[in-house]
Amino acid sequence: MDMRRGRGVIAAAAVLALTATATACGGEDQSDPSGGGGEIAGSVTYWDTSNDAEKGTYKKIAEDFEKKHPKVDVKYVHVNFGDANQKFKNAAGGNSGAPDVMRTEVAWVADFANLGYLAPLDGTPAVDKPSDYLKTAAGSTRFKGKTYAVPQVTDTLGLFYNKKMLKKAGVDVPESFDELKKSAKKIKSETGKTGLYLRGDDPYWFLPYLYGEGGDLVDPTSKKVTVDDPAGGKAFARMKDLVDSGAAVTDSSDGQENGLKAFQDGDVAMIIDGPWDIAGAQQGKQFKDDKDNLGVAPVPAGSKRRGSPQGGWNLSVYAGSKNLRTAQEFAKYMSSAEVQKRTTEELSLLPTRESVYDEPSVRENKMVEFFKPAVDEAVQRPWIAEGNSLFEPIRGQMDAVLTGSRSPEAAAGKVGDGFRKLLKDYK
Repeated sequence: MDMRRGRGVIAAAAVLALTATATACGGEDQSDPSGGGGEIAGSVTYWDTSNDAEKGTYKKIAEDFEKKHPKVDVKYVHVNFGDANQKFKNAAGGNSGAPDVMRTEVAWVADFANLGYLAPLDGTPAVDKPSDYLKTAAGSTRFKGKTYAVPQVTDTLGLFYNKKMLKKAGVDVPESFDELKKSAKKIKSETGKTGLYLRGDDPYWFLPYLYGEGGDLVDPTSKKVTVDDPAGGKAFARMKDLVDSGAAVTDSSDGQENGLKAFQDGDVAMIIDGPWDIAGAQQGKQFKDDKDNLGVAPVPAGSKRRGSPQGGWNLSVYAGSKNLRTAQEFAKYMSSAEVQKRTTEELSLLPTRESVYDEPSVRENKMVEFFKPAVDEAVQRPWIAEGNSLFEPIRGQMDAVLTGSRSPEAAAGKVGDGFRKLLKDYK
């Protein structure tokens, strides 16, 4: 996302207060005192924000770094995604307890860097073979001309579907939300199941509907809020209509867990999800003994286009780390082609290195076959410091629309008002 995940947000006043603290722990000006030539030794604390299906693999990968470097002690800590953003800010702002390296959601990099909490990585061992990175993935690691992370995993959203259930209902994989609505009626009549589980608790899942209507959150070039353009109201209306028509079921809380379980158990035929949940979906009773029953297709189109957000995960190094050299090497390792190949083989996650896609085990992975072209076409999100905070104004409006307490148009207007409070120089 797990973000997918749940996104933390911090008040603007708190951001200003924390910025002053960040300066004290080094911020942008801190550099590796060893000049990149220090010994690979000592302790490195690593905060891993992967989900339950992934964390076992990432723990083993982190431990393997110790085998490569016997003088290094990696302290692996799993941190729940929903808590990680604020937990890191509290630790970094208080200059106590922050990890040396953190698995950082793409929208967090600009936020943390703006606060001065991340060490710049240009010219350090962490940035290894940068020309091998996908351009879209590398874009999320930079802020104001400097590199503050290295890409580890990229992703976007797709439509997971139960092949047998769609076949029994006699419907094709829907290419648009209009088609999905029609297909859901046949799925209900033929199987008794609901067509789609609609994530109504996480703003990230609002984006395919917004992009599908031709909209976007903001225009950073012209510094204009665009979420309350007509497309924003149409996006909310699309979500509401899918639920009201019975084509979709939703939940205002715990959508990650409830939605995945509904899909695993066969209570719904489809769910919009990402590569991070492939392993989890395959553990469900509908797919555990028949992994080929899991299908993945592009997110359905709205009235204007298909649109799915670019997501993913980076590795960031804390500006206040007492062991920068080893932390940089650990970030390099966790972002390496070797590790990315392994996580694709074991978890079907998408690499951020072009070279890894040439590996037969990666190239022939069924989920990579879909998600790689989808990632290439994913919509870039605004990599601005406030990018992560923009999700919070959407969250409450999704619930208001889906419960019928606010009209789609009014909800879009409320989101726009919230954006302008966060983005003082935007109109």
